[in-house]
Amino acid sequence: MSDDTEQATEADPASQRFVVCGDGALARRLVTELVDRYGVAVTVVLSSLTDDHAPDIAEFGPETGVAGLRPEIIVARRLTGEVLDRAGVRDAAAVALVSGDDVTNVDAAMVVRELAPEVRLVVRLFNPVLGEGVAAMLGDCAVLSGSEIAAPAFVAAALGDGTPTYLRLPDDERVCTAMRAALDPTSADVVCGLADTNGPEPVVLPADQAAAGLVLVRTYGRRRPAPPRRRPRVLRAVGLVFNRNLRLALAGTVGLFTVASALFAYTRGLNPAEAGYLTLLTALGGADADPAAPLAEKVTAVVLVIAGVALLPTITALMVDSLVHARLAVAAGGLTDPIDDHVVLVGLGNIGTRVMEELHSFGIPVVAVDRTDSARGVAVARGLGMPVIVGDATRAETLRAASVQTCRALVVLTSDAVTNLETALSGRSAHEAHHASSATTVAPLRVVLRLFDDGFAERIQRTFGINQSRSVSYLAAPAFAAAMMGREVIDTISVGRRVLLVADLPVGAGSELEGRYCHEVTRPGAVRVLAMRTGRAGQTIWSLPERRPLVRTDRLIVVATRAGLAALLPRTVPTPDAPPLADGAPLRPMATTPRPREQS
Repeated sequence: MSDDTEQATEADPASQRFVVCGDGALARRLVTELVDRYGVAVTVVLSSLTDDHAPDIAEFGPETGVAGLRPEIIVARRLTGEVLDRAGVRDAAAVALVSGDDVTNVDAAMVVRELAPEVRLVVRLFNPVLGEGVAAMLGDCAVLSGSEIAAPAFVAAALGDGTPTYLRLPDDERVCTAMRAALDPTSADVVCGLADTNGPEPVVLPADQAAAGLVLVRTYGRRRPAPPRRRPRVLRAVGLVFNRNLRLALAGTVGLFTVASALFAYTRGLNPAEAGYLTLLTALGGADADPAAPLAEKVTAVVLVIAGVALLPTITALMVDSLVHARLAVAAGGLTDPIDDHVVLVGLGNIGTRVMEELHSFGIPVVAVDRTDSARGVAVARGLGMPVIVGDATRAETLRAASVQTCRALVVLTSDAVTNLETALSGRSAHEAHHASSATTVAPLRVVLRLFDDGFAERIQRTFGINQSRSVSYLAAPAFAAAMMGREVIDTISVGRRVLLVADLPVGAGSELEGRYCHEVTRPGAVRVLAMRTGRAGQTIWSLPERRPLVRTDRLIVVATRAGLAALLPRTVPTPDAPPLADGAPLRPMATTPRPREQS
């Protein structure tokens, strides 16, 4: 089928129904995106009306107040063929399967494909290998991972605004976000300004591009640093075996033997070597009693014998206990070496695992913490050679075991907001207490929280001064919604708790965009065109042509707000009666007017 015919068969999404299967945070955000941003009818299949976010989904009302846009709710414990048929998947424009379980989503995707061979599928999967297989076998199917989409935002928040965040663009283009102040104005290839960060709240895609502090930059030949390798050392083994209790016991024993040796040397006139030899024999019960000895010598001998009887078994027990604990620590992959300037990552679920892998790829040392040894990311962390602490992260001793007092950032990513806040406060207190007696000024601990509710995040910021918080579902839902609309979101850019979407949009045959120019698509505060991909030449053009109108074989790479992308998508929809494409002059990239370099 030609591009013209394929585009002409697309229908206006507003006239169709969309089906969402799931009752988690992502499902709730996705329903909000579809109804409020795109104004489409939605049917939601919930496993119950009481679990997870199901009550909020069932009570959801559109921002416009239009009763016809309230989602239709179907309750079923399992996604059987009968249930999905009742949900209307045969006539739906797209079906999203966003349960938190990969197996459930894959099974439901196969059932949907049997009922509706042509329906568009959007499947949430964590496993990338499984995702590639599902996408290849099920036809019109987009496989997305919410944790993969959201992870870069958490990494950027943990490392600070000055750390570049690379985007996944087609043709292996290397583009990253960066702060303008950290760039060399004479050599930086700035694509566009993303946000004006001078005020209390960032202004995204500002009209005044020169005022943007956060910018998008093309990079050439820059590679991420190689991940650090932890090498075994003798001192690490010695530190593990000789723990604090054993060191104290040995120090006490040495002190006692030193005093006894000095007394023997004084009373008997012995040299230090002979006195030490006599002390050791007496402590081990090998010296003969001497009734004629001075009183001081007799008291010393008795004390040594009693101490030997008490200390030697104690030291033996402490040695065995230390060896056992050292072996368990090594087997569990715990922190076995002093560490600083690292990231303490709490919560090794889907998002925690992705963030940990991203930090590792940047070469950032990480100490991972989770309540259970069976968490998804525990095996991944140990495979990467990262220390893992298994314990309750709300307890100060668990965080101290992860060396939170010397870390650069604490990232808390469990699924419970209250637990996240409690852990953050405990970690910050331990960090402050450790540096309270230091004469040097230490920057406050950087804390990043996973929080679902925006209002709760704002109250935490005002009350506790924790400014860095992100929501996985908020970051991922726009990409899932765009995929249901048949449009590809390449990546997301986090600006505080807001998100910008980088999308690849085809120019539909006879659409509103066909015949217009790139600069006419850009809307300050909503949409900005980054590049154009030509269908005939198959290349990405960053220097946007000013005099060549868009044609149906072009694709635009844009960065947009959620509302901006929702408003732009209808302008790309083809019309069924579009005239055939006229032969025109091919695009000549070298003859285009280059984008003027922005000045800082």
